[in-house]
Amino acid sequence: MPTVPGIAPRATQHCETSTLGVLLRHQGIDLSEPMIFGLGRGLSFIYWDSKNMGFPFLGGRVKPFELSRNLADTLGLELLVRETASPRKAWAHVVEGIGGGRPVGLQLDSYHLDYFTAKVHFGGHVVAMYGYDDRVAHLVDTEQQGGAVTTGLGSLAAARAARGPMAARHRSFTLTAAPDLPAPEQCIVPAVTACAHAFLHPPIANLGHRGIDKAGKAVRTWLRRSEDPGRDLPQAALLMEKAGTGGALFRNLFRDFLAESGQFLDSGPLRTGHRLYAEAAGLWTEVAALIDRAGVGGDERHLLEAGDTLHHLARVEREAMEALSRLQS
Repeated sequence: MPTVPGIAPRATQHCETSTLGVLLRHQGIDLSEPMIFGLGRGLSFIYWDSKNMGFPFLGGRVKPFELSRNLADTLGLELLVRETASPRKAWAHVVEGIGGGRPVGLQLDSYHLDYFTAKVHFGGHVVAMYGYDDRVAHLVDTEQQGGAVTTGLGSLAAARAARGPMAARHRSFTLTAAPDLPAPEQCIVPAVTACAHAFLHPPIANLGHRGIDKAGKAVRTWLRRSEDPGRDLPQAALLMEKAGTGGALFRNLFRDFLAESGQFLDSGPLRTGHRLYAEAAGLWTEVAALIDRAGVGGDERHLLEAGDTLHHLARVEREAMEALSRLQS
């Protein structure tokens, strides 16, 4: 069985940072999950709704795979990305990588993976693959999904071939570190200030702090927006709180990244950002709980309170990013 040796999962929370951690450690770079998320400028927000969507989507991070590109840019890593419409070529790319002794990152639709209990289509899921035999592929996923897991080769092929929102064309990728890699702490300030600038100056009103404010207005109508509020609102709350789509997970990661950065930088703006993102993470958990209650009980008052909290969150996160935009080395 072709297998890359020495692959060990960690207790990670987010799929893309989990996968990047596996690929980085194989290159001799051992970073915490929050540091990977922060250096990858992963924090963002999007409120996404359209007529052809069953229910709105709240995203608390940059779009899938942008974090990987950002991290490679920040650390000067070689990111080799392969995409193809051919399942045969796609499998050959994986075989080549693992045969060459390195784990391979894959972007796919988690719905088709055997070990996924939540059967919801999400084409932006990312895993690390490090081995296979004639029946199954050996993957590393988040702690919530089991860490080191297996899925049938047929289910893997279906997951990679899936199309839809956020899906990619059989995307696979590897990372290679240069000998003169900069120390990660040298990259903190440019990563934080770039993330803050993008959040404070979004090109459209659905993104950044403006997107949170827009969500605060829209969430008030969700009982009328949904054909089945008892299903859709608890599902949205579950995704927010457990999967991080617009919820506390990414705020917790960013808060912990700022705390870890404080070991290298003595900075008032950094401390302000850390304090405000600790507050924001708790508020996002409150929003998810209110949305869940509204769906279960059909009481619009919970959505009105969620809307007020989201407006407050927009102000808190804007203030945090304004402080972080002034960060200096």
